Amino acid sequence: MADPLVADPLVVTVGEELLRRYLRGPHASWLQATRVVAVDERGLLLWLPVGAGFASRIKADGTAVRAEPIAEFGAAQLRPGSWLGRSALILMPPGRAHSVWWWFSGHRFDGWYVNLETRSPLWVEDGVRGVDVCDAELDVVALPDRTWQWKDVDDLAAVTGLPGYWDEDGAAEIWKEGHRVVADLDAGRFPFDGTWCDFEPDPRWQVPRLPELGGPAYR
Repeated sequence: MADPLVADPLVVTVGEELLRRYLRGPHASWLQATRVVAVDERGLLLWLPVGAGFASRIKADGTAVRAEPIAEFGAAQLRPGSWLGRSALILMPPGRAHSVWWWFSGHRFDGWYVNLETRSPLWVEDGVRGVDVCDAELDVVALPDRTWQWKDVDDLAAVTGLPGYWDEDGAAEIWKEGHRVVADLDAGRFPFDGTWCDFEPDPRWQVPRLPELGGPAYR
């Protein structure tokens, strides 16, 4: 079966804006405004520059909601802002339960970040195009020399078995996907073979912005 991200090339085109929306149950926990770099047999490639529109759930005490019961996300405010720190090139490969991020500080490639996740088909709501992501908590951080380490192992364990998350079998599948990723890292296989480490965005691209506050993207 064709991957839903690349099955219909008319859904997105290179250069247009696309919203990566992270869902926890019925709630959007993160919103990332990105721009489409490519959509082909390797997957959907997105650009997330510093300054792009970004929103996350913030508690009343100012801290972010992380690895907590689904109800905590609904009780927190989805607060819009800007993506800070480093720019990222994000690949969502077909048939895999993760995305691969290339970190850039200015023009310098800083390493990869692998976000274990599942995703929806691409969607369009009131003119906003996007894709929904369910974050699996577990991540892999890799330096340019491909040395790597696990990230957020405790977060994965903390939510396993909670309502709205996954059970022990689901957690085992997340770990299997993670081990497939690190096998590719260790072997230097695509996408960890130097591809796109010299990426430069189209200078004509404007910084992508979030949809209008209160629109259909905000849950």
